[in-house]
Amino acid sequence: MTPHRDFLSILDFSSAELDALFVLAEQIRAKRYTKKPLAGKALAMIFMKSSTRTRVSFEVGAYDLGGHALFLSPRDIQLGRGEPIKDIARVLTRMTDGIMIRAYAHADVEELAAYADVPVINGLTDLSHPCQILADLLTVRQFLGTYKGKRIAWIGDGNNMAHSWIEAAQRLDFSLRLACPEKYEPDPVLIATARAEGADITLVRDPREAVAGCDVVNTDVWASMGQEDETNERIQVFDGYKVDEALMARAAKGAIFLHCLPAHRGEEVAESVLEGPQGRVWAEAENRLHIQKAIMAVLMGNESLAPYMRPKKIEKKIAKKGTAIAKVSRQAAARKPTSKKRARRKKG
Repeated sequence: MTPHRDFLSILDFSSAELDALFVLAEQIRAKRYTKKPLAGKALAMIFMKSSTRTRVSFEVGAYDLGGHALFLSPRDIQLGRGEPIKDIARVLTRMTDGIMIRAYAHADVEELAAYADVPVINGLTDLSHPCQILADLLTVRQFLGTYKGKRIAWIGDGNNMAHSWIEAAQRLDFSLRLACPEKYEPDPVLIATARAEGADITLVRDPREAVAGCDVVNTDVWASMGQEDETNERIQVFDGYKVDEALMARAAKGAIFLHCLPAHRGEEVAESVLEGPQGRVWAEAENRLHIQKAIMAVLMGNESLAPYMRPKKIEKKIAKKGTAIAKVSRQAAARKPTSKKRARRKKG
């Protein structure tokens, strides 16, 4: 097999590599990265589950990096007619330079990666959603300066998002609190493994306890794709887990709200929170594009992460500066002048 690297889980990157990946993504977002590492290369995108953000971000990202992306649904390829995944992997290997797959079973993605000779990227499975969590952490860096030392709360189902948050806590320096109903907790093996490596993870039942003093509040729909027949049952089980203004008021001053989207307004999140001053969901969605471009540049374009690895002293200064900027921004927002004051300033 040709030597290559896959991204099936956040654990596929070290903490230093993840930090560097964020720096590269920030360079891309600021339009300071002008290379075309995917020039002449093609990305096969297999969608066993539909998506807005995953498709657009990978397709636009590949184009921006000089490459081309092909959308492949089960109806477009023989996967929908029973062709084995290992056969599809070996065919796509000979025609493309990378594969992104959005699937139901995580085992399907692992099998694809086992037989492919090109990088495979996990666009989502029932077990994990690593690209989304990296976009979320990129958003935390954007608005809070750093994720280091921050307290992050997950409210709701212990689903694939919660699993990837657990893996991120295993690699990176932040505290994670999960509030999940009984029988809807994340995989206990993932939690135990992360804790064994020193991750600060707390699992509680009460969302108010999880959110208290947190810097980031995060949630997802209560019934994910493929769970539609459980919707009514889940609405009853998750009663009391809605992120509303009262719950956000228990978070730290300046806390932000994240949601991977699509959101069910009035169900898992109040409209006033999603669209309110603490909501960062639109920047979060945009950051899918930037972090995935960074991932593709590294895995498919042979971009080195070494130049983006900062010494710890510099990283601490950046984090401190970012936190100060965030504080100034909050203070400025609190002092926002009224329309009359703005009119007087104009006259002056």
